[in-house]
Amino acid sequence: MSALSVRNVRKVFGKTTVLEDINLEAESGQFIILVGASGCGKSTLLNMIAGLDVPTSGTIHIADRDVTHVPSKDRDIAMVFQSYALYPTMSVAQNIAFGLEMRKVPLRDREKAISRVAKMLQIEHLLDRKPAQLSGGQRQRVAMGRALARDPKLFLFDEPLSNLDAKLRVEMRAEIKLLHQRTQTTTVYVTHDQVEAMTLGDRIAVMRAGRIEQFDPPEAIYNQPATRFVADFIGSPAMNFITGERRGDALVSGDVALTMTEAQSAALRGSDAPKVLYGVRPEAVSFSTHGLPGSIKMIEPTGPDTYVLVNTALGTLTARVPGNLARRAGDHVLVTWPSVQAHLFDAVSERRIA
Repeated sequence: MSALSVRNVRKVFGKTTVLEDINLEAESGQFIILVGASGCGKSTLLNMIAGLDVPTSGTIHIADRDVTHVPSKDRDIAMVFQSYALYPTMSVAQNIAFGLEMRKVPLRDREKAISRVAKMLQIEHLLDRKPAQLSGGQRQRVAMGRALARDPKLFLFDEPLSNLDAKLRVEMRAEIKLLHQRTQTTTVYVTHDQVEAMTLGDRIAVMRAGRIEQFDPPEAIYNQPATRFVADFIGSPAMNFITGERRGDALVSGDVALTMTEAQSAALRGSDAPKVLYGVRPEAVSFSTHGLPGSIKMIEPTGPDTYVLVNTALGTLTARVPGNLARRAGDHVLVTWPSVQAHLFDAVSERRIA
């Protein structure tokens, strides 16, 4: 049974199409990520799942029940907002229990729910405080606690960590993953952060301009990106792209032959793409005693890794190599990469050649 099913959803505001032909299935207990740049439609889609907006066409089912036109309050969902949305005059305990109180849940059951989620989120000592007396991370825990107290069919998170500093975001990301492992409640999580997407999601929907470019597990998103956009968006630093032309069975860029595996060559022969985008992730690029000549343009140490920009006959390539690199800007190097880690895309459609 699908916990969530979005079928052929389209959303139009005036003459602007915000979402086009969205199809999404989430099985019970899955953690689904909606990721993409600002304006891609991910929050609009989440709002329609939540019942805060209505599709222009298409349907939304939760637990096999058509909720397309069902009010938000009757969908059995719980939502955590980016802005926390806590009531400033209420204590932490009152904020957590507010949804239950509105549903006229008995006092004893509300107190049990408060105790359960406070222990789970380690905020027992904060129950009497007001939101103004809490840090950003504590407020986010309270907002999550209010959702957890409901025990809903579906959790919805709308960029819940965007307002936190970098260190706290890492901590809260781990908290959210542990909470999902404990509760096993189906979750839809919106973010623009690819690291959050890769570390949290069971399946990731990469969105662009109102469409889903790819909906797959993190490993497939990273290792078999369906389009150039997915390949470019997921991964840090971004993938290197080289424009290649077909010459017989070979692929060349200028006077440089681009190496391919037998499987890649066969896929290229089966494709009618006249021009090809040849992609290589920075972590696949390394320095060697043989390979493509180049000179180091810039070095960016990050601690465990170092990003190196290298000028070559194929353009500027980025390499992600282990830290403490004994090189300097201007040094001449030879770069290489395994053919098996190359990716081929049609330069016109930008779809993967496979």
